Amino acid sequence: MKLTNIPDHIRDKITPTPGGNLVYRCLSCNEAFGIHELLYTCPACGQVLLIYDETFDRLKQISAAHWHEIFDYRKMLRHPSLKGIFRYQEFIAPVIPMDAVVYLGEGNTPVVEGNDFLKEKAGVRFFFKNEGQNPSASFKDRGMASAFSYIHYLLQTEKISDVITVCASTGDTSAAAALYASYLFPRVKSAVLLPHKKVTPQQLSQPLGSGATVFEIPGVFDDCMKVVEALADNYTVALLNSKNAWRVLGQESYSYEIAQDFEYEMADKVVVVPVGNAGNITAVMNGFLKFHEIGITDALPKIVGVQSIHANPVYRYYLESDKTKRRFAPITVKPSVAQAAMIGNPVSMPRVIHLVDRYNEAAGQERVFFVQVTEQDIMDWELLANRNGHIACPHGGESLAGMVTALKLGYIENHETAILDSTAHVLKFIGFQDMYFENRMPPEFKIEPNPDLINSPIYIHPKDLEAVPSPGDPITGEAFDRFVKRVSEEIASFMNLKKA
Repeated sequence: MKLTNIPDHIRDKITPTPGGNLVYRCLSCNEAFGIHELLYTCPACGQVLLIYDETFDRLKQISAAHWHEIFDYRKMLRHPSLKGIFRYQEFIAPVIPMDAVVYLGEGNTPVVEGNDFLKEKAGVRFFFKNEGQNPSASFKDRGMASAFSYIHYLLQTEKISDVITVCASTGDTSAAAALYASYLFPRVKSAVLLPHKKVTPQQLSQPLGSGATVFEIPGVFDDCMKVVEALADNYTVALLNSKNAWRVLGQESYSYEIAQDFEYEMADKVVVVPVGNAGNITAVMNGFLKFHEIGITDALPKIVGVQSIHANPVYRYYLESDKTKRRFAPITVKPSVAQAAMIGNPVSMPRVIHLVDRYNEAAGQERVFFVQVTEQDIMDWELLANRNGHIACPHGGESLAGMVTALKLGYIENHETAILDSTAHVLKFIGFQDMYFENRMPPEFKIEPNPDLINSPIYIHPKDLEAVPSPGDPITGEAFDRFVKRVSEEIASFMNLKKA
């Protein structure tokens, strides 16, 4: 698609130009601060920030129908900066020019419908949005594309010089941060903090491969986060956890893509996401609120946040129906196969409280719900999904288990369509599948393998074969022909194959 093929009435709007007036706004004291320096908490009161466009209403000058056309035509263009999350530049970071955008292939992840068997088993029509098909194989790339485009913009405009980025991680954040930092090397360097022995080997290999300095420390993610916060408070570093409001902006693109993929018809849709550090559910709510305010979508979809019973502080907070009596209390987490969700004190909790209230108020009814699920259900539903054509990680299994729970509780109705967040690629967490299949899940996870879901390789070596090939020692002639014949016969017998 070339610009000359774009209809005249939207052609001048297809390539975004810098605009807007973005500010950090504190959710507690409501103070506003300029964006030309890196801020993570309010300088006045120390609470978390969100980024607001003080000229957001200007976007209402374009009709909803024209916004639909703009996004659809941008999707067809070959412009690299518009292929990813900055297709929605006016809603994410309008101040960032296109030549500052860092695009590594993030966004545009597919939505894949559950097959008939799985939909009948779950009880409702649903789709997985496969965030594992982002470049570092997780949804974290959306936030990093925004955060690093902002850093790149500050570097281009000489607001900052060289940068050292830091983050705490359960695996996915570190992989994404290290990848995007490496693209801006040598002006940007990356350091990541991981809880010792609490990250899968696959996830540990990613920041190492991207050249980051990796620190492992005792404890869990919450302990790593406290160290990173201390570094950001006392040293010149760029913090890249979801405490960084630019991360939240980038992750809003998840909402925009869902809206576009479903023709902006959200009235009968339900979006199910793991809660974790609460940055993603914050972004999902904020993104849908923006599109709804401009009139781009017909309604606000339901949002279901899911937590494991081993890490459920947000769920516990919303158990209290009386808003005036709710008190947030961090918890001590237990081991979870959904490692990225194993967080007892989410840094974005103030944003969750603020945006849940705004979301329900804008919808005119309760549209945000929270459920908890067992570790058993997380693994069982993940494995069942992947036996039916998906590549869901444990967090995708958590979303599917949460959808089933929400359906039973009446939060989801049978006529609605759910979109589930599979936050990363299953291969990042393949060790949990291996432990499940080999019946060696550590007892603290409280998971007993279902024999119907266990799968393992079958070794075929007919007992009457004396000669078989091995690496570096092949067999030939009649011996090889007999090997092929006998092995194929045993496979055919096992599979109950009929002669052609």
